[in-house]
Amino acid sequence: MNETSGDTHLELGRRLTENVLAPMKQAFVGKDEIIDLLGITLVARENLFILGPPGTAKSALVQDLARRIDGQVFDYLLTRFTEPNEIFGPFDIRKLRDGDLVTNTEGMLPEASFVFLDELLNANSAILNSLLLVLNERVFRRGRETRSLPTLTVIGASNRLPEDDALGALFDRFLLRVHCDNVEHEALENVLVAGWEMDRDKQGQRSGISVDDVRRLHNLMYEADFSAVRADYVQLVHRLRHAGIMVSDRRAVKLQRMLAASALLCGRLKVNRTDMWVLRYIWDTEEQQDVLTTIIGDVLEQADDEEKAAGHPRSRGGDLPDPEHLARDLEQISAKLGNGDVPATERSFLQDQLGLLAARCQWVQDDQQRAFLEERVNQLLQSLEASP
Repeated sequence: MNETSGDTHLELGRRLTENVLAPMKQAFVGKDEIIDLLGITLVARENLFILGPPGTAKSALVQDLARRIDGQVFDYLLTRFTEPNEIFGPFDIRKLRDGDLVTNTEGMLPEASFVFLDELLNANSAILNSLLLVLNERVFRRGRETRSLPTLTVIGASNRLPEDDALGALFDRFLLRVHCDNVEHEALENVLVAGWEMDRDKQGQRSGISVDDVRRLHNLMYEADFSAVRADYVQLVHRLRHAGIMVSDRRAVKLQRMLAASALLCGRLKVNRTDMWVLRYIWDTEEQQDVLTTIIGDVLEQADDEEKAAGHPRSRGGDLPDPEHLARDLEQISAKLGNGDVPATERSFLQDQLGLLAARCQWVQDDQQRAFLEERVNQLLQSLEASP
C-alpha cells in the first residue's frame, strides 16, 4: 500500500471514531466504555463478551452500531434447546430433493456482518462446535458444506460467567470482556431523554462509514508497526501469567489485533504503550479485574508525553478500585494461608498478589476503608513471611 492510500485509510479510523462511536455515546448514556470496546472489536474483527442483566441496552447497542454503517444484524436469544436451524438456517428443501445438503442461510447468522447472541452460555452441544468455528475462524461448516462468513464482530451476552469446561472454550473465543449494568441513579433522567429521542428517530443520521470501509480498516491493521512496544508487550504477558491471569500463546498473538485496532482508531499505524489499555478487559473472573487494572496502569504510566498525547482516550484514566472486591481478594488469600503449609512457589505467587493489592488499596477514596485494607495486607504479608 502506498503512503497516500495508507493515509486515506487511516482517516477512516478517525471518521469511525468521530462519526459512529462519538454519536453512539451521546445516544447511550453511561455506555462509553462498551462503545469504545465495540469499536476495537469491530476493527479487529474479533468478539466481545458483555456481562450484565437484561434490559441494559446490550442488543440496542449492537443494532445501533450496525445501522450506522449499514450492516446486517443477526440477533438471537439462545436457550438450552436452540437448534442449529435456528441459528444457521434450515436445509434447502428444493436441493434436498436432489440429494444435496445445502443450508438456506437467508436472514440467518452466516449472512450477517454483526452477530448478537444473548444468553450465550445457554449454547448446547448441538451448536457449540459450529459456533466455535464462527468465532475463531469466521467459517460456517455443515457436513460437506463450508463457507467463509462476512461476520465483522460477534457480541455475546450473559448475566453469568461459564462454570464448565465446554462453555469455557466458548468464552475463551471472546478476547475482551466488559460489564454492562443499569446506569447510576443520577443519570437515569438523561437515559430517559436519550432513549425517547432514539425512539422518535429510529432511522437516525448515517455516518458516511460503510461495512466495506470497516473491512479496509481491518486489512490496514496488518500493517501496524509493533517495533516500539514488542519487548514491552512480551514482558507484560509474562507478568500477567505470573499474576495468575492465563494468557495462552494463541491469545497473546490475537490480542495484538486489539492493540493495532486501538492505534488505527487514533489515526496511527505505529502502536505505542497507551494502546495496551485494551488488556484491562481480558479477565476470566471478576476477581482479576483489579489486578489487571493495576498491572496495565503501570504500563500506561510508563508511556512518554508524545505517546500519551496520541493515545486512545480510554488509556488516560483507569477505574477506581472497588473496596469490596479488594476485601474479598484478601480473604481468599487468607483462606489459602489458613490451609496449612504453603509451598515456596505458592508463597511467591501470593506475595506478588499482595503487592498488587497493596498498590490498588492506595487508590481507595474512603480513608477508613483504605486504612482497614492496608492493615489487612500487612497482616497477611506478616503471616506469609512467618509460614514455614
